[in-house]
Amino acid sequence: MSAEIITIFLGASPVLELRGAIPFAVVHYHFPIYKALLLGIFGNMLPVIPFLYFLREFSEYLSHKFYFFNRFMNWLFERFQKKQKSNFEDWDWKLLALFIFVAIPFPFTGAWSGVIAAYILGLPFWKSVFAIFLGILCSGMIVASVMYLGALGINFVF
Repeated sequence: MSAEIITIFLGASPVLELRGAIPFAVVHYHFPIYKALLLGIFGNMLPVIPFLYFLREFSEYLSHKFYFFNRFMNWLFERFQKKQKSNFEDWDWKLLALFIFVAIPFPFTGAWSGVIAAYILGLPFWKSVFAIFLGILCSGMIVASVMYLGALGINFVF
């Protein structure tokens, strides 16, 4: 399998996502940072639309099929949506929060988690996809910047 395909698959994986694909491609395959960034972003964006769509469809199917799943999902939606309704009255604030959540390159804050958060909060489909995509771009730029500065020999002290 080619190095580009492996980088795309790493970007699409739910564990490593973009944060693992870019450093792996730069260090292991000696890709230029811009190539690793583009492949990582492409790979990370690939599963977003199908996962968000099928998550909604699969959840509705299970809710109609299993009583306990239906009760759990109703409890989950009521809890999160009512709790967040007082904090964010407008969709724009929730979408901004979704963007920031995906853009921060920490563990468990990537596109896969963003899709689940968008679904639980009941955000509109295409607006969620757009916010997640912008978050992926921002996160990729942060990771690529850190990789570039590290290649220049700039040490980070945290």
